[in-house]
Amino acid sequence: MKTLNAILLVAALGSSIGWPVAALAQAPAAAAATKPAVNADMVDAEVRKVDKDNKKITLKHGEIKNLEMPAMTMVFTVTDAAMLDKVQAGDKVRFKASNQAGKITVTEIQPVK
Repeated sequence: MKTLNAILLVAALGSSIGWPVAALAQAPAAAAATKPAVNADMVDAEVRKVDKDNKKITLKHGEIKNLEMPAMTMVFTVTDAAMLDKVQAGDKVRFKASNQAGKITVTEIQPVK
């Protein structure tokens, strides 16, 4: 209740001295929207198997929020086979995945140092 009263007081004072009330109400949202997302879609995983011939990788991964997928171990295709040259079984990685024509595909992978 104190927060609401404080907001109303600032809005009333702001409007009396010429501040646009709408700008005051949007300030917190605007500040949050300008913060950069740091690897927002990146998921932690461990490489279990690399299959360069078939452009596939088996990952034991955490939740993939953008795909609404719980943590599990599964085989993914990759968009570029060259990604597989950077990793081997046992490596800790961070990756991005998307649904491409019905196939869950790794679009980016980075070894964790």
